[in-house]
Amino acid sequence: MKYHGKTALITGGASPIGLAVARRLSAGGANIALADIDSEALDRAGRELEGNPLLSVADLSDEHAASDFVSAAIQRFGTVDILVNNAGGGIIDWTRNHTPTSIRQTIDRNLWTMLWVTRASLPSMVEHDYGRIVNIGADSVRNGLVMHAIYNAAKGGVHAIASGLAREYAQYDITVNVVAPCMVLTPQVIAAKEANNPIVAEMEAVIPKGRSAEPDEVASMVSYLCLDEARFVTGQVISVNGGSTMQ
Repeated sequence: MKYHGKTALITGGASPIGLAVARRLSAGGANIALADIDSEALDRAGRELEGNPLLSVADLSDEHAASDFVSAAIQRFGTVDILVNNAGGGIIDWTRNHTPTSIRQTIDRNLWTMLWVTRASLPSMVEHDYGRIVNIGADSVRNGLVMHAIYNAAKGGVHAIASGLAREYAQYDITVNVVAPCMVLTPQVIAAKEANNPIVAEMEAVIPKGRSAEPDEVASMVSYLCLDEARFVTGQVISVNGGSTMQ
């Protein structure tokens, strides 16, 4: 029970990565609060988890919705100890094809959700001198995948904020890290593979392991960074990418 007594907030909690993280932290004894915009998927996720998770249907790119989610978790469980900023998604397309609406949606889903929920969670972490923040980034920020420029603009901010926050809040035993996966086997990716989508084949071709990541392979790294014993790892971008970028 490595997370016993800890409260973990997971955004995009009904998505494959979010739910895989929630399963691991819940099994380790954490109190779980999930937020997602998909109410049906969120209900299914809540029924699958142990205990009595807090479920919040919310668009966290809205400052007030993000603040309400964090406040509800504190009211239910008392603190915010762990925050996994997993909410994301966006429009993957050539930059010339993007519209002002699709650009805003991509930035909102990936960057503003992380900013508002993190900002709302920090006071509780500072008050209790403890916090583990893990942002889900993207390996495409490093390798420049085709049609990812606008998406990378959003995820690049998710990467960049980690070092600044890590330095600001290290004195409170708050760590801030990024887990950057390559393409992950979500239902959308699986459907695209079955349809022989050439873009999916192109994205998998840059991965030396020759395949996309399983959600639980990403969740494994996230769950480590949420542990007490990961206290000396902060300000890092850690790739879970099958070798598609190497340093």
